[in-house]
Amino acid sequence: MAQTVSMPLEPEFLMHFRSLLQRGLDLLVPCDREGHVDLDALSDSARTDYLFARAMVGRTYASPAVRRHERGDGERT
Repeated sequence: MAQTVSMPLEPEFLMHFRSLLQRGLDLLVPCDREGHVDLDALSDSARTDYLFARAMVGRTYASPAVRRHERGDGERT
């Protein structure tokens, strides 16, 4: 089950950080088509999770990939 940071509107695109350690611990972050994340739009905990995932690429998370948001992505918010 991937964790998605919550935002008021459904984003069109998500940045997907795939967990290298355990299946289901992926992180999905709202972004634009180019992968830009609006840090001001994220909650404090979502911003912390995003910055942690970025810092842990190659150790805990694979390099992120931008993908179109599909209904049902990120069951856990």
